[in-house]
Amino acid sequence: MPNSEIKFLDGPQSRWKDLKFSLNVLVEFIKGFRALHFAGPCVTIFGSARFKSDHPYYQKTEELAGAIARLGFTIMTGGGPGIMEAANKGAKGVGGRSVGCNIVLPFEQNPNPYLDKWVNIKYFFVRKTLLIKYSYAFVVMPGGFGTLDEYFEALTLIQTRMLSEFPIIIFDKAYHHDMIEHIEMMKKKGTISAEDLNLCLFTDSVDEAVKHIENAITKFGLKHERPKKRFWWLFESR
Repeated sequence: MPNSEIKFLDGPQSRWKDLKFSLNVLVEFIKGFRALHFAGPCVTIFGSARFKSDHPYYQKTEELAGAIARLGFTIMTGGGPGIMEAANKGAKGVGGRSVGCNIVLPFEQNPNPYLDKWVNIKYFFVRKTLLIKYSYAFVVMPGGFGTLDEYFEALTLIQTRMLSEFPIIIFDKAYHHDMIEHIEMMKKKGTISAEDLNLCLFTDSVDEAVKHIENAITKFGLKHERPKKRFWWLFESR
């Protein structure tokens, strides 16, 4: 007669390791909050680190980031090369603010030279929380797994109403053609609702993207910046 008792696989059991991990996560959050507290309302631009400065995607990102920065938003990226560098460069080129929230990986990724401020974060989920906390819009440029990970997580949080409905822009319809078709297929199969297609804008137009983001200024009640008070006892510099 077979044994009716299920024998569970022996997984991680160290309470001490769990506690140390929890404390490390707390430290990462506090570090991120301190670094980005005065960054201002951000628009985060995602995309591949592999495109060089002569690539059309790089150049279009620089143009788009500059146009968004003129609205008064801080441009936030992962802080590295490629599309991230182009976005930060575009912001700096028009006198805008530029910040990076970098993920620490086994291979070193140096911050690009167009950052006013950046913070290095160990854990992807902490980094994504920080990006969402300070962002009023996401722009998804051509990229790889990491870019799509950020996009679909933000989209899921908005779809399930765990997050306010802020603009998500998918730039370059030709590059994202297969993804657009897959999303259409999900609608046809009933795994998403027809209205879910309205949660993001697919476009090739800088003007259309900027106008879509500009609507967030009214929607979220954003106003021109007033000087923020720094607290000396928190070691916050001017």
